[in-house]
Amino acid sequence: MLQRITDLFVTNSSQLSSEQIVLFDSVMTRLVEEIDVTARAAFGRRLAEMAMAPPGLVRELALDDCIEVAGPILTQFERIGEETLVESATTKSQDHLLAISQRRHLSEGVTDLLVERGNQQVAASTARNPGANFSEFGYSTLVKRAEADRDLAACIWRRTEIPRQHLLSLFAAASQTVQQELQSIDPRRAEAVQAIIGCARDELQTESRERSPEYLAGRLHVESLRNSGKLSEPEVLAFARAGKFDETSVALSLMCELPIGLVERAMTNEKCDQLLVLAKSIGLSFDTVKAIVSIQASKIDRPARDMKAAAVSYGKLRAETARNAIHFYRLRERAGLN
Repeated sequence: MLQRITDLFVTNSSQLSSEQIVLFDSVMTRLVEEIDVTARAAFGRRLAEMAMAPPGLVRELALDDCIEVAGPILTQFERIGEETLVESATTKSQDHLLAISQRRHLSEGVTDLLVERGNQQVAASTARNPGANFSEFGYSTLVKRAEADRDLAACIWRRTEIPRQHLLSLFAAASQTVQQELQSIDPRRAEAVQAIIGCARDELQTESRERSPEYLAGRLHVESLRNSGKLSEPEVLAFARAGKFDETSVALSLMCELPIGLVERAMTNEKCDQLLVLAKSIGLSFDTVKAIVSIQASKIDRPARDMKAAAVSYGKLRAETARNAIHFYRLRERAGLN
């Protein structure tokens, strides 16, 4: 009976009124509830290949606890509602999440759930999907998870559209992991390993900057402010409050007279200690520091409560101590030590 009604729907779908579609939806959904899992799975596979299907029926099958039933719908059916995907990603099994991760198009809201709730296989599948769109939260979550997952890191690395600050964070974390592994194998090579990783990191940062029109435009703007004598704390505060990673990094680099690579590493580091030193050395207020640290926090998913600790540390940090540290940074960069 279900097969015959489905045939009737497919044949006449383009001519059906909204009331008639609702009627088909009600009848077909009721019939689906009465058949066994094997028949329901077979019906789901057929429905997944259809260009159009009653929305209630699609939702019923997509939220089925049995992945054999839900899988084809979640992966293939184009017109499934966003709210149904979100509900499935929130409440169903890892197999359901894996099926969703293979859809041709994925919104930011769905990928947020997949990378946060999904297991390693789901996260990697989502990262490999060229049709997946990621929010800032999605990227930062993927990068954080990739610290302990080389396969996931490789998947993220291949995404050409990943924002540059997340690419830097990913490489910095991966470099630390590789460094620790090599040091554990042969501690005597630790210094050589650090030099190799530092060179690779600097080369990547340079290449990443050169390929970024956003960075080049930001640098030209900040340099024009510096050349006209207008680069000061209010401009840095405005950049930071607007979440402008490149402009804020370049401004700190010019004002501290430090290489942009060092400043970018401080902006993407898990800890904010070095940022505090940079800010204190040029006498920035904590309001500005807070805005800068907020940019860093958003890129590495830092808890907001750490801002109180940053305020205490900044208050205790002496300007002279910070300037001495900056001098040391300059000497270390000139010597090629990273």
